[in-house]
Amino acid sequence: MTVIRTSFGWSLRFRARALGVGVGAALLAAGFGLVALGSGDYPMEPADVLRTLTGGGTLAEQFIVFDLRLPRLVTALLVGAALALAGTVFQSLVRNPLGSPDILGFTQGASTGALVVVVLGGSSLALAGAAVVGGLGTGLVIYSLAWRRGVHGFRLILVGIGVAAILTGVNGYLLTRAPLMDAARAVLWLTGSLDGRGWANAGPLLAVLVVLAPLVLVGCAPALRIMELGDDAASALGVPVRRLRLVLLAAAVLLVSFAAAAAGPVSFVALVAPHVAKRLTRAPGPNLLPSMAVGAALLVGADLVAQRAFAGHQLPVGVVTGVIGGGYLVWLLAMERRAGRL
Repeated sequence: MTVIRTSFGWSLRFRARALGVGVGAALLAAGFGLVALGSGDYPMEPADVLRTLTGGGTLAEQFIVFDLRLPRLVTALLVGAALALAGTVFQSLVRNPLGSPDILGFTQGASTGALVVVVLGGSSLALAGAAVVGGLGTGLVIYSLAWRRGVHGFRLILVGIGVAAILTGVNGYLLTRAPLMDAARAVLWLTGSLDGRGWANAGPLLAVLVVLAPLVLVGCAPALRIMELGDDAASALGVPVRRLRLVLLAAAVLLVSFAAAAAGPVSFVALVAPHVAKRLTRAPGPNLLPSMAVGAALLVGADLVAQRAFAGHQLPVGVVTGVIGGGYLVWLLAMERRAGRL
């Protein structure tokens, strides 16, 4: 642990390896982003992309970068960071490596809200708003069902898995009730896609991250690290466990809901990014900032693969993250079984 003391009496504590991992992942995300901005039907050299970003370039290059490609890239960065932060919070609260909004039912709830709009008919803005409402409503239901003199990790996981199973069936039924064209659009959204994303998709998620990320990183991270010792130990050390858990759960559900509203329920980023960050940093605790950087790099890289893997055909980014995350989950379960924890 490195401590820097300022002349104002403040102190900043950080682990050099964790800082290096975060910076490295951020640079990797920037590199992927630079390649993504310069590739496509109108290819551009990295130097041309940088010149356009700094105010130069032709009118055509400015239109391609600022109006077509940059909004998609920014949305990918924000969604990856938001999902990774939410996944880290969930895994820390439930003290389980499989604690993820994909498994606990929160992304399914956001999907249910969006599918209701698809069936009833509504705009893209209404679909995004319904995804947020669905995610928040599901979080409230899970929290209420798991409450019994507090909410504990194991009970929250069991309730979340049950709610996720119910909502998966509901979502399947809603798809059968939707008109054919709307159902096809809904399936693309349910897979997780960044195609056609604009500034209107990135704006709300950016606002939520600006508010919630400092709250979690600065206001809650030290206490969250103590809570990993157990509720009794945290309470003995003066941490308001119940109130803090409620705040963190609300923040994580909001992040997942707005991320789903921006790009659909992109799978496995919230599960994989915290694990990758923890293995790279080799540090105890939630590793919030490195996880956010890893999540952003992971989603931008996956979107780059989705756009360029097959010439003339773009995949939804959720297909790529599903393949990566599914493979990682199988490997994680195999490691847990080998270690005797399964």
